[in-house]
Amino acid sequence: MILVDSSGWIEYLADRPNADRFAPYVEGDEPLLASAIEIYEIYKVIRRDLSEEIAIEAIAALSAVQIVPVDQSLALEAADLALEHGLAMADALIYATARRHDATVVTADTDFEGLPGAVVLR
Repeated sequence: MILVDSSGWIEYLADRPNADRFAPYVEGDEPLLASAIEIYEIYKVIRRDLSEEIAIEAIAALSAVQIVPVDQSLALEAADLALEHGLAMADALIYATARRHDATVVTADTDFEGLPGAVVLR
């Protein structure tokens, strides 16, 4: 299972310079997973940088992805991971989601560098 983090989805959906680096993961055969927090991040950035219409289309493109809600136990696990690895809230929730579902995080975010189960594309 693959969890493409917000940075990857934004690159891919907004057709930014690194879109083709994320394409094999997004378009591959492996099941995709996303944290609900990614919906917020993707929509916000694409709406801010492009338009509301494109942001809505981008979120619609995630309809085939399993979206994992944030519940109390996931929030607590994320808090522990944030403290352990120095992660920001959204990154910790994304990482906790991936760990809970035994998924590989694919990202361009260097904050994930060196974390088990994370692939950082540069």
